[in-house]
Amino acid sequence: MTVRSIYIVDDDDVVRASLHSLLSILPDIMIQSFRTGDAFLASQDDLSPGVLLLDIHMPGISGMDVLKAIEGAGKFATIMLTGRGDVQLAISAMKSGVVDFIEKPYEFDVLYAAIELAFARLEKDSRLQARVEQAKAMIDLLSPREKDVLAGLIDGRSNKMIAIDLEISPRTVEIYRANLMDKLKVGSLSEALRLAFTAGLIGNE
Repeated sequence: MTVRSIYIVDDDDVVRASLHSLLSILPDIMIQSFRTGDAFLASQDDLSPGVLLLDIHMPGISGMDVLKAIEGAGKFATIMLTGRGDVQLAISAMKSGVVDFIEKPYEFDVLYAAIELAFARLEKDSRLQARVEQAKAMIDLLSPREKDVLAGLIDGRSNKMIAIDLEISPRTVEIYRANLMDKLKVGSLSEALRLAFTAGLIGNE
């Protein structure tokens, strides 16, 4: 089985030791602990993707600051831990993309369920990112002219309209269109557009 990584970031020595002990019983888990958010951020480039158990209230950089620093990286699925009930903080954390928000002291079953959910999200995000990278790689196979024709198709333009825009014949557009469909390994315009969407060529406005 693949070894899964859990990172504990908490300034409380007792909490870190307790979490490490609790989570050590899980199979195929590698656990690393950090006493501060700064220490975690300094090491993040060398860490494998994994689940982050992140304390909110720490000296120095806070848990929310850590969240902002790793935002968009897609490398960590975060569970926020706090010893204080703070609804607004929980809402802010959720808006920042955390998987769950758990108050100390926590029930192991609740924490375990949150960790499994976090790993599931991480795996889903990883698969999605792989599809995006694959789609981009396929788009990169197209020649500049084929990309121009694809852009016209994305805009909903007909072969004739694309030909006028590019100052080439409709027949030439048909050839470029056939070539790009072949390179993208798609059998229909809808499939080509779906791939273009995955690659980020079509916005979400």
